[in-house]
Amino acid sequence: MGTDALPQQAPAITVDRFGELLGLIYDAALEPARWTRCFEEICTEFSANYVSLIVRRGTPEGLGLIFSGAGDRRVIQGGNPYHALSPFSALPLNKLVTIGDLLSEAEWRASPYYTDWCAPQGVFHVMAVDFAAADQAVYGFRITRPETAPRFSSEDRALCERLVPHLRRALNLYQSTHQDKQIGSLYSQAMVQLMVGLVVLDENGMVLECNPIARAILDAGDGLKIVGNQLTASYANDNRKLQRMVREVLRVPSQMGLIEAMSVSRPSGRAGWGVVVRALSPDEWTDSKHRPTVAVFVRDPEGASHPPVRLAQQLFELTPAETSLAIQLANGLSLEEAAEALNIRRNTARAHLRSIFSKTGVRRQTELVRIFLNSVMMLGTRASADIEPER
Repeated sequence: MGTDALPQQAPAITVDRFGELLGLIYDAALEPARWTRCFEEICTEFSANYVSLIVRRGTPEGLGLIFSGAGDRRVIQGGNPYHALSPFSALPLNKLVTIGDLLSEAEWRASPYYTDWCAPQGVFHVMAVDFAAADQAVYGFRITRPETAPRFSSEDRALCERLVPHLRRALNLYQSTHQDKQIGSLYSQAMVQLMVGLVVLDENGMVLECNPIARAILDAGDGLKIVGNQLTASYANDNRKLQRMVREVLRVPSQMGLIEAMSVSRPSGRAGWGVVVRALSPDEWTDSKHRPTVAVFVRDPEGASHPPVRLAQQLFELTPAETSLAIQLANGLSLEEAAEALNIRRNTARAHLRSIFSKTGVRRQTELVRIFLNSVMMLGTRASADIEPER
């Protein structure tokens, strides 16, 4: 064994510099693109040529995923095809080691991992530790130096051991916030797929954000629009009622059960927008301005659904022709109108309808519309910003 493992001493780093490194670590937890900058600074602090975080281990099927930073700011390969050969591939958790703790210098120089992977990368000295995050995923943290550099000292080891708990907390923070974002994104996509517009207002009734459906509705200006960053109805009576509803919800934001609803008339003469206003849960930990306070849901009662034909076929075991007819009927067309829209004969449409009734187990067209509109197939509709309400 080598002489890397020396008694720990206080790391030779100032409080300000240590705080700077911690700031970079926690910034990276909120924005993964910042890991590279974080590792570049850690490289500088350790006089290293590479600092890497192994996120996903390499396998015969893939290289895995490694976030790295280089002392010279170079772009680094994101995987390690020789991972299975590494003497660091099965470390006990939370035990920091260097090459000297595992191999003699002669053994290290003769190892395939060194000759085939490390030497070509200019890596000779390695300090490594594996640790588990809250979800039990194991991460590997590696700091390396070239052969011309000194071995890692006890001060280096002590500093690394002080950084690792913060790396673990930062990764736990990332996993928690990323999971929340993923779930929020799923909810948002579901609302778009169900053709529900959402406008979020702050504590002053000002618009904070809109989902794609709401944005398309507001851009159309047919009954609802944004004026002075406020959600406004086109007609005075509707607007007074809308503003009163918003003020009422803002007045008692802590009453989560408070929900108001109205129909907003449209200059186009089409059926009015269905509007629901409700309070959002207040955040007891923040008293910041411009925080989400009110949600306004908007839906077009005449909105036509465009579910993926393939999903409808899979759900109800219909033929493509039967599915197309069922979708037309679900959008409110009569059998004759649907036949005309699909450019088929009425007798053909009637034959398709009889087959649809047989396969779905319904007896009336109204029942067919109900099971179609209440099915999950709408959740397979595209969720994109170019969705527009019919005009």
